[in-house]
Amino acid sequence: MNEEKDNKDKPSKPGKVRAPFRRNRSKPSRDKNWTQKARDDEGETLNTFDSESVRAKGSLSRNRTIKVHQTGDEEDSALRAGVVVAMRGLYAEVDDGERVWLCTIRKVLRSRQIDERHAVTIGDRVGFTLETSGSGEAEEGVIEQVKERHGQLRRKAGRRIQTIAANVDQAIIVSSAAQPSPKPQLIDRYIVAALAGDVVPIICFNKIDLDEGHSIDSLLQRYTSLGYQAIGASTVTGVGIDQLRQFLKDKSSVVAGQSGVGKSSLLNAIQPGLKLKTGSVAIQTEKGRHTTTTASLIRLDQGGYVVDTPGIRSFDISMIPKCEIESYFEEFVKHIEDCKFPDCTHTHETKCAVKSAVENGEIDVERYESYVYLFEDPDR
Repeated sequence: MNEEKDNKDKPSKPGKVRAPFRRNRSKPSRDKNWTQKARDDEGETLNTFDSESVRAKGSLSRNRTIKVHQTGDEEDSALRAGVVVAMRGLYAEVDDGERVWLCTIRKVLRSRQIDERHAVTIGDRVGFTLETSGSGEAEEGVIEQVKERHGQLRRKAGRRIQTIAANVDQAIIVSSAAQPSPKPQLIDRYIVAALAGDVVPIICFNKIDLDEGHSIDSLLQRYTSLGYQAIGASTVTGVGIDQLRQFLKDKSSVVAGQSGVGKSSLLNAIQPGLKLKTGSVAIQTEKGRHTTTTASLIRLDQGGYVVDTPGIRSFDISMIPKCEIESYFEEFVKHIEDCKFPDCTHTHETKCAVKSAVENGEIDVERYESYVYLFEDPDR
């Protein structure tokens, strides 16, 4: 009993965790259907065993040790280092600087109990080993460890969290001036998700050549006044392409936005020769087609890399506590301390400094409405 308690309280070594075995992975050690056997073999003597094997109940016997999120001196020198550049179902494409290897993911890494939807994602820095064929040539790899992440763009997917891209410095949030019409509330969702993941948001309004009335200027002003980088761009006229190219230079970035806003077209213009597949937008519904079906990491000739992601129509950020959403609205921060109630949600309370700032014109009305929408429906 004392030994079991000691094992249970014993902390894992740095860079290692105790991961439960997958359930039902082996046959139960004890036969439990004696009653049914007696009915089936009525009148016959049942064969029993003089002994049985019972698995120990200590935490060490129910778990196995795996390496995860290792850094510095904890790295295994026997492993090759690489970056995940694409995911193909249960396989990952890993670039080690010399070539791209098709890798499986060690089963114990995939089956460990985690809150995330996938154990490995685009941009992950991993350690992997090579599997050789009968001729002795290396054919594919096996990912053994995932190193600690920084800068993540994440969303809720079902009951788990999906990391869209890991180890990125900035998120290029692409909307469009027209076809489809811009959705400020979706932009604000991306901004909140980026800031929550320690990623710098940059807003890009594509297709400004279709904005004959210059209606997008007010949105550009809204975000630049808050201190965000926000630009207009067009792959037709070339406006904003050089500026985007400078934003991406020597940075790790993720390009995100709804379907049909022209993310792949922008990347084709930034780096000619990529030949990423592009699609069109249905004029009546203003819905784009999913031409990019899987995320992929692209190394840029000018330095840095960018993750091109599939378009989405909704972005669930319900994994962020509601009480923290206010801190990701830059213009709210200086007013929050003046609210009468310390737990003010800025939605229905009286003597709310944030609501007063909205009435006085210090906070944009649509940004406030976007906050309320996010607070009440973070899973949309």
